[in-house]
Amino acid sequence: MRLSDTIPPEFEAVKDNDETILWTGQPALIPYLTRGIPFLIFGLFWGFFDLFFIMNMIKFGGGMGLFLIPFFFLHLFPFYGSILNIVRLALVHRNTRYAVTNKRLMLRSGIWGIDFKSLDYDRISNLEVNVNPLEKLFNVGSIRAYTGETVVTRNSSRSVFNEFISIADPYEVFKQIKQVSVDIKTDWNYPNKLRPEENPGYSTKYTPKE
Repeated sequence: MRLSDTIPPEFEAVKDNDETILWTGQPALIPYLTRGIPFLIFGLFWGFFDLFFIMNMIKFGGGMGLFLIPFFFLHLFPFYGSILNIVRLALVHRNTRYAVTNKRLMLRSGIWGIDFKSLDYDRISNLEVNVNPLEKLFNVGSIRAYTGETVVTRNSSRSVFNEFISIADPYEVFKQIKQVSVDIKTDWNYPNKLRPEENPGYSTKYTPKE
């Protein structure tokens, strides 16, 4: 696995002293923003529907129609909320970075503040790569990692996946993560050769294969 040519200083600030960053990436903008398209379509239909009623109430309802405008302003929340969601995604995209290290996966995101999430390799129980039709047009794809997290509601629960969204060369990055994960887990479970009989524990440094 090749080391990333450019290591963002944000990851340098949170990585361990003996940790090596092997790859970094950022989502492609257009495919990333399309995650808000379903809500935007719903919001636009909602807005046109409300606008039709507002115009008719003003035209035929007289003063009563004007009185109900504040109500429709609140009722239009799905319309302007869907537009604000696209703006939110654009702001989040600006701060989103992903990294693969010799110890973990790291996800950086946020709007005003910056959040980091870390996924140790021993926690990852399932890893998959997906490329939807739009991502295929931009030669990008998404990698999903499952670490056992769930969200529990009153009537059900659902699995939570952490994602590298719309990154370049998704299949190559997927294979690199799998390789590092297998190497690290193997080294943890099966001690390296030439270790002494009394071993204080895992203290070797992982060096990726060329």
